[in-house]
Amino acid sequence: MSSRVVVVTGASGGIGRAAARAFGERGDRVALLARGETGLKAAADEVRAAGGEALVVPVDVADHEALEEAGRRVERELGPIDVWVNVAFSSLFSEFIDIKPEEFKRATEVTYLGFVYGTRVALDLMMPRDRGTIVQTGSALAKRGIPLQSAYCGAKHAIQGFHESLRTELMHDGSGIRTTIVHMPAVNTPQFDWVESRLPKKAQPVPPIYQPEVAAKALVYAADHPGRREYWIGGSTVGTLLGNRLAPGLLDRYLARTGFRSQQTGRPQDPDQPANLWEPADGVTGHDYGAHGSFDDRSHGRSYQMYLGRHRGLIAGAALAAGAVLIGRKACRAL
Repeated sequence: MSSRVVVVTGASGGIGRAAARAFGERGDRVALLARGETGLKAAADEVRAAGGEALVVPVDVADHEALEEAGRRVERELGPIDVWVNVAFSSLFSEFIDIKPEEFKRATEVTYLGFVYGTRVALDLMMPRDRGTIVQTGSALAKRGIPLQSAYCGAKHAIQGFHESLRTELMHDGSGIRTTIVHMPAVNTPQFDWVESRLPKKAQPVPPIYQPEVAAKALVYAADHPGRREYWIGGSTVGTLLGNRLAPGLLDRYLARTGFRSQQTGRPQDPDQPANLWEPADGVTGHDYGAHGSFDDRSHGRSYQMYLGRHRGLIAGAALAAGAVLIGRKACRAL
C-alpha cells in the first residue's frame, strides 16, 4: 500500500503512541496530535526510526478551533489526510459522588467531544475529496459501564452512539468516507500512572491485560478495512459484551462485588502521582511515559480473538470444508 497521511490524536503515549509507530512502520506520513510535547517529540523519533515521516502538532483536542488549525497544518505540511484516528482521552478513577462537576465536564470534553471535534475536522477536510477513513478508539466500556470510571464509561457510551449516527448518515448520503470503531480490552498503558485517582490503592487495568501493540495493530487493520461497523478486540471484550447482552443484571451484581478490588493493586496510591486532566503529565514531570504502562509482566502481546476476527472468511471456509469432508466420509461408509 502506498504511503498515506495519517492523523493520530493522543499520540504522545499509550495506544496512540503505539498506533503512530505502527503506521510509521508502513512508511506512512504520521501527524502526531496531543498536549504533551515531551511525549510527542519522542513519539516522532520512533515513527521516523520505524520508517515513516512524522509531524508534531501540540494541541488540546477539547479546543475545536485549535484542532481545526491543526488539521489545516497537517494538510499544508504532509498533504491531504487519508486516515484520522481518534485516541486521546483523559479521565478519573473515583466514585462518581467524589468527582467535581468541572472535573466530569473536562473529562467529557476531552474523551467524548475530542472525538466529535476530531471527526468534524476530518470530515470538513475529506468531504470535498469524497474519500478518507475515520477510526474511533472504543472500549468494552462503551457498552458496559463499570464502577469507579463513570466519566470514561459515559464518554465511551456517547462515542458509540455518535459513531452509529454518523455512519448511517454517511451511508445515506452515499459518501466515499468510511468510519469504524474498535472496542479495546484492558491495555497496559501509562494512564494508570497519570490519570487522576482518588482510590486508596494504585489503579490497575482489569485482567486480562493486553500490550498497546495489540491495540495498535487493530487500529491499523481497521483503517485498512473500515467496511465493518465495529471491531471487538480481546476475548475479554467479547465475553464482557456478550455477557452484558445475556444477563446485564447479573453482571451489575458481579461488578458491584468485584469491580472495586479488581481495579486496584495492593500498593498504596502515590499522593504525588501527576494527573493529566488539566495539563499533560509529561509537561509537569518532563518525563516521557512511552506506550507501555507498569504491567508488562502481566500483559499479553497478542490476541487470538483478533486473529480469528480478522480471518472470519478463511475460518468459515475451513469449517465448511471440514464439514464437507466429514459428511463425505460418512456417506462413503454408508455405501
